[in-house]
Amino acid sequence: METHTIEPIYDKNSRILILGSFPSVKSRETRFFYGHPRNRFWKVTSSVMDEECPVTIKDKKEFLLKNSIAVWDVIHSCDIEGSSDSSIKNVTPNDLSIILDNSDIGQIFVNGNTAYKLFLKYNPDKSAVKLPSTSPANAAFSLERLIEHWKILKDFT
Repeated sequence: METHTIEPIYDKNSRILILGSFPSVKSRETRFFYGHPRNRFWKVTSSVMDEECPVTIKDKKEFLLKNSIAVWDVIHSCDIEGSSDSSIKNVTPNDLSIILDNSDIGQIFVNGNTAYKLFLKYNPDKSAVKLPSTSPANAAFSLERLIEHWKILKDFT
């Protein structure tokens, strides 16, 4: 059983909530979201927001808050093999009210199919927009194609 130990990033001005499924092995090691160097999350979101791609954890937090973006994951704990979303079992979801009750979220987005399915399962009273995964495992989407799909974020900032 793995437990999520990365605190959500948000403040009272956050307008967008982006949810992943569960941190990858690399993210768990770096203790921050989208820590795998081949995950395209930071390249995609910084491109959409017309900003330099943040490198350090401090820069990433500042980037998110400056752009009114909250980030967390659907899952609090689960059984998972490595970083494989398809192996996820025995899920305990995160309590999203921690963010939703203390921010100005206008739209929830989910990063990939697994996060979307789990979001719907554990939050049947909420809606979200599914975006294509920024994971390196999503080889069907080029960086340019991801950016095109993720541009919808600009409509909510």
